Amino acid sequence: MSSKHSNRPLGAVSLAASLTLVCSAAHAQSGSPHHKAKHPQGRRHQAVVPPAPQKIQPEPVVQKPVSTQTNSIEAAAAETEHLHVVGSPMNILQSPVGISRMPQDVLHTPQTINVVPKALMEQQNVKSLDEALRNVPGITASVGEGEGGMAGDQFLIRGFQAQNDIYENGLRDFGVYTRDSFDYDHITVIKGPSSEVFGNGTTGGAINITTKVAHLGDSYGASLSGGSGDYARGTLDFNKQIGESTAIRITGMGNENNTVGRNDVYSHRWGIAPSIAFGLGKRTTFTLEYFHQTDNRIPDYGVPVITKPGTAIAKPATEYGLNRNNWYGTSYDQDVSNVDMLTGRLKFDLSKYITLYNDLRGGLYSRYFSASQPGCDTTCAAEFFTNPAAAQVNRRGHLGGPEPYQQNDWSVQDVFSGVAKFSTWRLRHEIIAGVDIEHVYDRRTNQAYNFNGQNGTQKDTTSLLHPSSTQSGLLLGSVGQYSGNLVNISGVGHALYKTGDATDVGAFFSDQIWLTSWFSVRGGFRWDHWDSHYSANGGTTGAGVSYGQTQDTFNPTVSLMYTPTSNIMVYFNWAQSTTPMGLYVTNSSEPLKSSTQGFSPERSSLYELGAKYNAFQGRMGFAASVFRLEKGNALMTDASTGTVSSSSDSQRNQGVELSVSGEILKNWTMIGTYAYYDATTVSSLTAANVGKRIQYAPKNSATIWSTYTIAPNKPWNLTFGGGLTWRDGVWLNAANTARVPATMEWDAVISHNFGKHWRIAMNGYNLDNRLNYSNLFSDRATPSVGRSFLANISATY
Repeated sequence: MSSKHSNRPLGAVSLAASLTLVCSAAHAQSGSPHHKAKHPQGRRHQAVVPPAPQKIQPEPVVQKPVSTQTNSIEAAAAETEHLHVVGSPMNILQSPVGISRMPQDVLHTPQTINVVPKALMEQQNVKSLDEALRNVPGITASVGEGEGGMAGDQFLIRGFQAQNDIYENGLRDFGVYTRDSFDYDHITVIKGPSSEVFGNGTTGGAINITTKVAHLGDSYGASLSGGSGDYARGTLDFNKQIGESTAIRITGMGNENNTVGRNDVYSHRWGIAPSIAFGLGKRTTFTLEYFHQTDNRIPDYGVPVITKPGTAIAKPATEYGLNRNNWYGTSYDQDVSNVDMLTGRLKFDLSKYITLYNDLRGGLYSRYFSASQPGCDTTCAAEFFTNPAAAQVNRRGHLGGPEPYQQNDWSVQDVFSGVAKFSTWRLRHEIIAGVDIEHVYDRRTNQAYNFNGQNGTQKDTTSLLHPSSTQSGLLLGSVGQYSGNLVNISGVGHALYKTGDATDVGAFFSDQIWLTSWFSVRGGFRWDHWDSHYSANGGTTGAGVSYGQTQDTFNPTVSLMYTPTSNIMVYFNWAQSTTPMGLYVTNSSEPLKSSTQGFSPERSSLYELGAKYNAFQGRMGFAASVFRLEKGNALMTDASTGTVSSSSDSQRNQGVELSVSGEILKNWTMIGTYAYYDATTVSSLTAANVGKRIQYAPKNSATIWSTYTIAPNKPWNLTFGGGLTWRDGVWLNAANTARVPATMEWDAVISHNFGKHWRIAMNGYNLDNRLNYSNLFSDRATPSVGRSFLANISATY
C-alpha cells in the first residue's frame, strides 16, 4: 500500500532580525517628539504605567490630569487609573490577561502570552476549546488511556502535560470533559512555569478562559449554524441592565454533529451559563455565575500506529492506505458528562490605592466513560502488509480493557487577593498578595466486560480494514458483576472502587518596584502545602490499598522590565514551578501508587528574554521571545498502564516564539504566530533516550489568520479571508520510534452584513482534505476532521 507523504514549509524567520526590528522600533519611538516626556532628572523617558485591562463593554474614559509629582502616592494612583489605549481588537497585546492576580495587560506582563480574541473566534466560528487553541503554536492534544484514565480536553504546552492547567477566570477547572466555547469571551495561554500565580503544575504553561458575564447596557444576540456532518448548532446571548448598576446575562447553546471523516463518531450537547452582576461601576462589584454543560458523545481513540516491516519508525496505519474513516469502537462506547459550576467573584476598591478580590467556585462533575483502545501488535502489522484481510485489531488495548466507569467528582476553590499601589520615597510599588485554598474529590466505580458469562480474558478483536462495532458474546456487567474480570493494575489489583482527594493551601506575594520611570523589577513567590490521598478497594483487591502524600513546595519568580515608553517593553523572566505526585486526582488512572508515593515532585525552571511593541497607535502588536525551559524528575505517562509516574528524567526545551497581530491597513486584520522548539531529553535512567526529542513537542509550528472587509457599512459589504495551521511532525514516545507526520490545514471564511444587526457567513475547514492528526498518544493517532463547511446566520442587537 502506498505511503502518504507531506510537504513542509520553509524554515523559520530569523530571531535576530525580529529582535533587531523591535529594538529599532523602540529606538525610533523613544526619539519621537510625540512620546517624549522630560524626566525630573533630565532623562528623556516617559513614565510608564500599564493600561487598565479592557472591559467587555468599555465605558467612556474620562481623562484627568496627571500630577508631575511622580514620587507621590497620588501620582501613582492617578497614572494607573486613567490611561486608556485605543487600537484594534485583534491586537492581542492590549488584551487583559483576565486574572485578578495578573492585573496588567499582555503588553506589560513579562512572559510569552498567546491570546485567542473574541473577534477571531467569531470569524472562525469556533465551537470548542480545542478548536480555539489551534490558533496557539506549541499546543497539542493528547488522547487519554488506561482503565479509567484521562479523557476530555487533554492538552500539552511546549510538549509538557497541561491537563490540570485549565482555568476559568483564574480558578482551576478540575473537570474532565470536552469544553464547548459558547460562553467564552477570550482565551489566554500563559507560556512557561507560572506556579507563583496558579500554584502547582503549569510546567508548559496555563490556559485561562475569560467567560461572558453580565455588563452594563442591553444587548441581545443569537446564531444558527448548519453544515457538513449533519451539523446543527444554535447559541443565544442575552444581556439586560437592571437599574443603575445591576445586570443579568444568559448565554446558551445546543449542538448536534457527526465528525466528518470518522465513522460513527458524534456529539450531542447543550449548555447554559447565566450570570448576574451587582455594583457595576461602583466601588464594590459582585458577580455570580452558573455554568452547566451536558454532553453525550462517542469517544474516538483513533487508528493504530504500526511499524512497516523493514523500517524502524512506526506511523499511523492511515499513512499506509488504511481508510481514515475507520472507527474501532463497540456499541458500548460512550462518554456522557454533566458539569455544574457556581462561581462568585467580589471586587472591592478599598481606596484608590488598594483593591481586594475574592473568587470562590464550587464544581460538580459527573461522567460515564467507556472507550475502546485499538491496538495492532506485530502479528497484526505484519498481516496488514502481507494479507490485509486477515489483520485483526485488539480493541481491549494494553490492559485487557476497555473498562467502563462512573466518575463523580466535586471541587471547591477560594482565592483571596489584594493589589496595592503606593510609593515609598521615590520608588513606586505594586504589591499583589493573597491566599489560595482548594480541595478536589474523585470517586470512580468500575465495571467489567465478560464473554457469554464465562470468559473474561478473550480478546475483543475486529478487522483492521473493515471494523464492526458489534462483538458477538461481549457482555457488560452491572456494578460488582464479573469483578474478577476487572482490569488488574500492578500494585492495585482488580479494584471496583477508586477514590482520590487532594487539598492545597497556598500563599503568594509579589512586588513590582519602579526603580526609575522606565525600569522596574518584580519579585514574587508562592508557598503551597499539598496533601493528597488515593485508595482502591472492592472487587478482588482483598483489603484494598491506600496511599497518601504530603508535600510543601516553594516557587519563586523574578522579572526585569525595561519600558522606555508605554508601548514598548523588553524583559527578562526567571520562574519555577512544581508538580507533585498526586496532582492529577481527576484525570489520571492512578494518581498515587506504592512505587511513587514519597517521590520528589517534578521541578521546572524558565529563563526567558523577550520584547513587545505596541505599534501604530495600537493598531498592531509585535512580540518576540527566546526561552529555555528545564524540567527535572519529569512526570511520564506509562503507555501500558495509563498512569502518571516519576521518571527521574531531565528534559530541556529551548526556542523562539514570535507573534504579530492587529490591523495591517484599514479593514485588513491578521494574527500570526510562530514557535521553534529544541526539545531534548538531557538525562534519563534509559540511556538510549538521552539526546532524543521530547514526545509531542514539534520543532516548528505556526498559525496565521487574516481577513479583509470590502465596503464596510455599505449594502454591498463583504468580508473574506482565511488562514493556515501548521505543525511539524512529532514523536509519540521518548525513544523516538513512533511518529506522526506534519499537520497543515487551510481554512477560510466569507461573510456579509445586512445592516447593523444581521450577518451571514460560510466557513470552510481543511479545504484540501489533507490527512492530518489531532489527538495523539503513544501508539495511536486520531485523524482530524476532513473537508467540511459550516453556514451561519446571526443577529445582534
